[in-house]
Amino acid sequence: MKPAILIPIIVSLGVTAFAADHSHAKKQAGPTGGRLILSLEPHAEFFVNPDRKVEIRFVDEANKVVPPAGQTVSVIMGDRSAPTKMTFALSGDKLLSDVTVPEGNEFPTVLQIQPSPGAKTVISKFNLNLSQCPDCSYAEYACVCEHAE
Repeated sequence: MKPAILIPIIVSLGVTAFAADHSHAKKQAGPTGGRLILSLEPHAEFFVNPDRKVEIRFVDEANKVVPPAGQTVSVIMGDRSAPTKMTFALSGDKLLSDVTVPEGNEFPTVLQIQPSPGAKTVISKFNLNLSQCPDCSYAEYACVCEHAE
């Protein structure tokens, strides 16, 4: 009799957890049209500029740029056998990559941000798709449309 009672409870908990995972705010791009990384404070914007260099900006809850404050950033992208590794240096109100994104439009990407010395590194993995979204004004990697869900 007890297993029959536990099954509805487990199913109920699973449905609640599933619903919680999908009740998030509308997706938003960063102030320059890049991908927002919300898993750290301040949030980070990942943006590929026209020169194919990566810019990292830090933004507050109002999506306003705040100056970098000791964060360390690195990116690894591309082919596993010959990945592109990027380090970043301060350039005005942002961090700018030392090398460019390789030729092409789509790369597996690993972004690592250490918010401060000694803090736990935040890792964000995503597919960097530089193609323009047909439904919004952003590149696919920063798309805010429903189809990107």
